[in-house]
This record gives sequence, structure tokens and C-alpha cells, in this order.
Amino acid sequence: MHNSEYGPFGKKEEEALHFEPQYKLVKCRINGVNVAKMVDMRASLTDFLRNEFSLTSVKKGCEVGECGACSVLIDGETFNSCIYLAIWAEGKDIWTTEGITLKDGSLSIVQQAFVDEAAVQCGFCTPGFIVRATEVISRGKYYTIEELRKELANNMCRCTGYENILIAVQKANNIENGFELKEEHKVNRISEENKKDYMG
Repeated sequence: MHNSEYGPFGKKEEEALHFEPQYKLVKCRINGVNVAKMVDMRASLTDFLRNEFSLTSVKKGCEVGECGACSVLIDGETFNSCIYLAIWAEGKDIWTTEGITLKDGSLSIVQQAFVDEAAVQCGFCTPGFIVRATEVISRGKYYTIEELRKELANNMCRCTGYENILIAVQKANNIENGFELKEEHKVNRISEENKKDYMG
């Protein structure tokens, strides 16, 4: 048999391969509500939450699990939903920023701290930071700014210098857990008299 009769140099089959999407029923709990939905087995949890439930606080950023914009809480732990398949959500308890807001529509302590400390610019990364901060605060531990910097290292912000975000999370943690801010753990803010050195 000659090389031209088979393999990569042989005659090509006329019939093209075609793959139909496969679906699976997923039952889980989202923001305190039990849900059941048919989902494409290839879909990410990000797409599942955004497309099926309009939970658009779950952002599509890098889509490779690096930026944290798609962060959600799954059974109390932060995950990047862009690299988490929707079918893995079976039986899980999932929370997004929409669910963290209180039942009467008012902001949670961490959300209010972000407002108070002006920890938002464009806002794209904010939901992911709030989700991550909610997990951190739930541990009931006192954190210094440097410790919080490490805890939030998987969330990226392209607008700020992170300082206001760190201040907001520390403030929310102290309020939620009844801690007093230690003087040596405060962020060194720029004084009015030194602002000219930074503003040019």
C-alpha cells in the first residue's frame, strides 16, 4: 500500500465530524435559593451564573483564573468561577455579591466599608474583592494591612494602588468582629502638606 492511499496523504472522508452539546441537570443553592437547571457540560460557572441567573457581578476578566474578577463563594471558600465547570456546582452552596447584600436591600458591612473608604474606581474588580473579603472576615481573625495584602493577592485591580481596598477590608473586619485598630497597623496616608510631592 502506498503512502498516498492512507494516513495524512490519503483520500479524505467526505463526512465531517459533528459534536452535539451535552447537557446535564445541575441542582445547587445560589444566594440562598435552591435551583435546578440544565447546563452545557462544557460551560463555566461564570457563564452559568451570568447567562442563566443574570448574576452579572460575576465578571469575565482574564478567564484563566488569574484576576479574581469572577470570584464566588462555594461552600464558604473563594473560587475563580471562570475555571470552575458549572457541572461541578452540583450540591454546592454558591454566593455572589448580589447575595451578600442584606435582605432589605441595604449594603453589607464590607460593601459599606468600600463606599466609605472610596475603595472603588471603575468598579470592575470590586465584586470579586468583596466576595474574597467576605470569606476573610468570616474567619473572625484580626488582620494587619500586610496580612490582608497577602489574603487579597489573587484579586487584581488595574485602577487603584490597593491601599483604599485594604483599608476598607480591615475596617469591615474590625467592625464585624469587634476588633480595635492598632495604631501600628494603620496605613500611612499621604498628609495634606506632602501631597504636593506626589501631585507634581
